[in-house]
Amino acid sequence: METSTIVAVVIFVTAYALIISEKVHRTIVGIFGAMLMILCGILDQQTAITHIDFNTLGLLMGMMIIVNVTSETGLFNFLAIWAAKKVKAQPIALLLALSALTAVCSGLLDNVTTVLLTVPITFSITSQLKVDVKPYLMSQILSSNVGGTATLIGDPPNIMIGSAVGLSFMDFIWNVTGVSIIIFIVMEAVLVALYGKHLKTQPELQAKVMSLDERSQITDTKLLKKCLLAIFITISMFVLHSTLGLQTATAALTGAGFLLLISYPQNEGMIAKALSKVEWLAIFFFAGLFVLVGALVETGVIKMLAAEAIAITQGNVPATAMLIMWMSAIASAFIDNIPFVATLIPLIQDMGQMGLTNLEPMWWSLALGACLGGNGTLIGASANVVVASMAAQRGKQISFVGFMKVAFPVMVMTVAIASVYVWLRYL
Repeated sequence: METSTIVAVVIFVTAYALIISEKVHRTIVGIFGAMLMILCGILDQQTAITHIDFNTLGLLMGMMIIVNVTSETGLFNFLAIWAAKKVKAQPIALLLALSALTAVCSGLLDNVTTVLLTVPITFSITSQLKVDVKPYLMSQILSSNVGGTATLIGDPPNIMIGSAVGLSFMDFIWNVTGVSIIIFIVMEAVLVALYGKHLKTQPELQAKVMSLDERSQITDTKLLKKCLLAIFITISMFVLHSTLGLQTATAALTGAGFLLLISYPQNEGMIAKALSKVEWLAIFFFAGLFVLVGALVETGVIKMLAAEAIAITQGNVPATAMLIMWMSAIASAFIDNIPFVATLIPLIQDMGQMGLTNLEPMWWSLALGACLGGNGTLIGASANVVVASMAAQRGKQISFVGFMKVAFPVMVMTVAIASVYVWLRYL
């Protein structure tokens, strides 16, 4: 093995270890790791830039801007109270309604943004009904990741896979949305069986929630109309992007630019506010990560790993698909699924160059495994960490072990359902 290859592997493994340990913030690890690859001569700056997937970054930034502006209107508060009243503020029905709302929003926005907007509402309604908030938070965390699995834009791994392989918004709808709905229904049935008997409230408290006026939550009707128009245009462009010959980032940034244009044409303060709420930590982490993985591609490490994976399964398509799904699910439960998927994408592409003809099952196995695997532990997905920290701020601690006792078996069950689906549909 060449010296440059050894250095690249050492930098990558060290970066990975630091990300898992959480001793250093992952954004710093991503940026500094990427710069070390360039400083050590593993790849030059120009090559490093070519490995950054600007389609993924543009899509994330565009959607974050749209959601940030929309949150100013009170739409998300309206939806939560509306959902609670639709189910007559019954605790179990409320659990299902909030989970369904979280799953749908996670599919259309992204799961971190969704939980940031829906969890405060969950605290508000559960405190008024005086029921334990933890079952609701557990269900929302799991639902956000299952909902994120269902579409191209719901979860970063899907964005990365779609961008790398050229899969459209509609490809994800046809291939993974159906199975995600089945998984959601089975998962909620399990959670209701687990928590149902603990979710009880008083009739007078239910009456109080029923008296809330959801329309009073909408603080800016004019802006809301503009946001809904921008969201409609953006989602229409997602649906038609392959027909129009556009990338998904173009659709998201067009929607974001259009919304800023019609909402704040001259208001520098509001433009700065909308842009400042973009999760720049995540954006820079992604950029650094793409360079780290790019260095492994340039040094041939990925090709070597692909050869090993094919050797294990002897190029057998069903065996390889199942290996990818379970390997990505277990890995995503304990480490961030973003670096893992970034590592596996070029590996699967190399399998294609080595004579594995049918790659379609591999991509859907990777998408389902990585997204559903994020439910395994509290650090498995960004949304999990966000909800846990929001709960901690309100004095409701979600422990790592307590979460894993419920979530890990649920995750294994959902991946088993996904495995049966991939086997029957593609293999």
